[in-house]
Amino acid sequence: MANFDPFGVIRPLGLPSAPQATYYSLPDLNVGNGMGIARLPFTIKILLESALRHCDGYQIHEQDVIKVAGWQAHGVRHEIPFKPARVVLQDFTGVPALVDLAAMRDAMSDLGGDPSKINPLVPCDLVIDHSVQVDYFGKANALAQNETLEFQRNAERYTFLKWGQAAFRNLRVVPPATGIVHQVNLEYLASVVCRDKTSNVCYPDSCVGTDSHTTMVNGLGVLAWGVGGIEAEAVMLDQPIYMLLPDVVGIKVTGNLPTGVTATDLVLRLTELCREIGVVGKFVEFFGSGLSSLSVADRATIGNMAPEQGATVSYFPIDDETLNYLRLTGRSDTQITLVEHYAKLQGLFRDKSTVDPEFSQIVELELAGIEPSVAGPKRPQDRVPLSRLGPTYRQMLTAPAGNQGMGLAASELNRRDLVTTRGSSETLTHGAVVIAAITSCTNTSNPSVMLAAGLLAKKAVEKGLKVKNYVKTSLAPGSLVVTDYLQKSGLLPYLEQLGFYLVGYGCTTCIGNSGPLDPAVETAILENNLVVSAILSGNRNFEGRVHPLTKTNYLASPPLVVAYALAGSTAMDISRDLIGTGNDGHPVYLKDIWPSNQEITDTIRQFVTPAMFKQRYADVFSGSATWRQIPVAASERYQWQADSTYIRKPPFFEGMSAQTQSIAPLTGLRVLAIFGDSVTTDHISPAGQIAADSPAATYLLEHGIARSDWNSYGSRRGNDEVMSRGTFANIRIRNLLVPGSEGNLTVHHLSGDQISIFDAAMRYKQTGTPLCILAGKEYGSGSSRDWAAKGPYLLGVKVVIAESYERIHRSNLIGMDILPLQFLAGDTVANLQLTGNEIFSVDLSDAITSREISVSAAVKDGSAIRFQTISRIDTAVEAQYYRDGGILRTVLKKLVQLAMRETAVPSHS
Repeated sequence: MANFDPFGVIRPLGLPSAPQATYYSLPDLNVGNGMGIARLPFTIKILLESALRHCDGYQIHEQDVIKVAGWQAHGVRHEIPFKPARVVLQDFTGVPALVDLAAMRDAMSDLGGDPSKINPLVPCDLVIDHSVQVDYFGKANALAQNETLEFQRNAERYTFLKWGQAAFRNLRVVPPATGIVHQVNLEYLASVVCRDKTSNVCYPDSCVGTDSHTTMVNGLGVLAWGVGGIEAEAVMLDQPIYMLLPDVVGIKVTGNLPTGVTATDLVLRLTELCREIGVVGKFVEFFGSGLSSLSVADRATIGNMAPEQGATVSYFPIDDETLNYLRLTGRSDTQITLVEHYAKLQGLFRDKSTVDPEFSQIVELELAGIEPSVAGPKRPQDRVPLSRLGPTYRQMLTAPAGNQGMGLAASELNRRDLVTTRGSSETLTHGAVVIAAITSCTNTSNPSVMLAAGLLAKKAVEKGLKVKNYVKTSLAPGSLVVTDYLQKSGLLPYLEQLGFYLVGYGCTTCIGNSGPLDPAVETAILENNLVVSAILSGNRNFEGRVHPLTKTNYLASPPLVVAYALAGSTAMDISRDLIGTGNDGHPVYLKDIWPSNQEITDTIRQFVTPAMFKQRYADVFSGSATWRQIPVAASERYQWQADSTYIRKPPFFEGMSAQTQSIAPLTGLRVLAIFGDSVTTDHISPAGQIAADSPAATYLLEHGIARSDWNSYGSRRGNDEVMSRGTFANIRIRNLLVPGSEGNLTVHHLSGDQISIFDAAMRYKQTGTPLCILAGKEYGSGSSRDWAAKGPYLLGVKVVIAESYERIHRSNLIGMDILPLQFLAGDTVANLQLTGNEIFSVDLSDAITSREISVSAAVKDGSAIRFQTISRIDTAVEAQYYRDGGILRTVLKKLVQLAMRETAVPSHS
């Protein structure tokens, strides 16, 4: 309801450039809050403004506003609704979201409703950025060749996306080869303050996105976080996000970064710190005098890695640096004035006089104490000081696999092979860097580290250094602007001389689109069981994610990526050891080629200009000639192709009724898998390359798809047949039902056979046997992948029982009608003596929210193991989703019921 004002707080904005504009005034809101709204954290104020503006007595009530306004540092955490201003999607998760919407149109029609009612009801932007793969590299035409392959592989997907852009209202599509979604969001899509063109109401920019790194715009003062595709679809259909008011952890930043320390080093320390203090499910908000020394690019680097930190958001308030960045990126003077004026009126602007907000916890961070670091070999929170990586690498090789080690015997440590690549022979050993990728996401929003990489490359070339031939090098900037300033500064040719040619614009190595290694390198790794490394400037390095053959993967700043490519190994102390020998015969060390802070600053000031941003984003939605030539047939409902292996109508709405069902006990559950701690969505959800011996490969071959055309799991997210076959198919996943094994394997309890997880699930489905999964801590950590919930749903999983969950995945399980239960503190699979051979029953009723649930596991000898769990259905709304069979069914039922009411009500015209 436009301009509904139950609290009487609508005020004129008072800007000459916007004489009709109004806003909902937070300072004028008086709801008897003892603490005072002025001392609320900035993030809570943004939640409050949204509740106030959307308060309509239907979806959001006055009591919801009072709950948010009453937030206290250690108070009761009430459930609240939140309506973000917009939704951003990338194509890997955007395709299945649009597939679901298309299927919802069909289901709406089947249930007697109007399919045209299914549209995004809030502004949505989809950026095609996850489909480019690094097949070609190390040469001048690599970009053109990779883009050609990208369009060939994804023609059907891109045709579908163009159909969606035409068929659905409120949806814009940013074509391929433009940039990564997070950087496009930061540089162009985010407005910081929005103005509704119809109502003239101004309000804070906020968004949710189908990529967990949507938090990157937290660095710009935009409240944003990642959600699963399932949850995003509900927001697109104008459903609030229902959440518990979060704790807000304040990180007090003081001082300045030392010389030679990058924003990457800072974010890796922050990630480690946040994991130490525990911020899962919490908001992190930065304050303190040190903020003024951090540019928005630095802040965005930190915000990007909020998921790795465990936080929902890592937020920086609007301040002068925000305005500077808006100017730098070519935003209009009118918009910048609006941001400053509105933020100051609302108490959302930080300056030296700002009183520190109240926080649930305060942690201090002195920037002067940050040191150069990398993170790995398997998790982004495992920071390793640069000087410690080499000395500890050999120890890691022999450490047990369960202790972040590789489990090699001492006799295997000296294995090596002479590899001939690109016309020369070099020795490949443990620790060899076979992938060095300046890849999109975390760092490529930041000119300081991108130009530092270019300056380091320049110094290295001038000294005559070369990259080892076995290293696969790549440069995938976050946006076209990065290429502009690398070219204008004259640094791109130096990167190219070291093999860092442009390979594409989008998410590449970090998402597993690293492409194949040289065949000789692959053979040497496999035949000698070599533990080799990838070094990348991304944010994710989970097992099996970057490349199947790189067992150790390290996150690092772009200049360090170049340095390790030159050194050729992570089994050395790059801070002290020789990197190479110069043309003059003298040894070259890292300190000899590392650029000074002044060099970096001077280069940024001279070569990063607003004109670059204005030019690149002037026609951002048009795309290349190849994109524009894709034919699209206009239609209200999508014409599904029966022979398609990319886009299929999903089965999520089959047999659906408009009625809500009661919750009943679950019986006869068999265990599909038992997992340990830190099983990520990378382990669960299909991602990266499709293995030749996998059920998904068998499906594609049966459908006449040659191996060269398999593409990746991510590109086939619109096909449930491929994705269900790839669920739990990660080559590094360890199912404890099959001790000592890795990969896609389980035991089918009814036959005793050891077979793939998909094949076992299908056998269980034939006998009508429901399934459950047992797991340890942090189940579902990592990217916000909807298929990590959709896949298990299609396999027949009804229940997951884990020691703890990552926030997004828990929500997505409920969204797909899978019950998340949590062991009581101290209980584990091991100490309950569960083997996975039991038959489980779960005692359920309609009272299911945040309460103890009894579970019984029947043993073959007739006994039973009984234990209590906690239902992780945390809110009443989540309980409704579960009763309806998932969040999309809830939304569809509401739309059908609304249509029926509208039909039944006589007209009064």
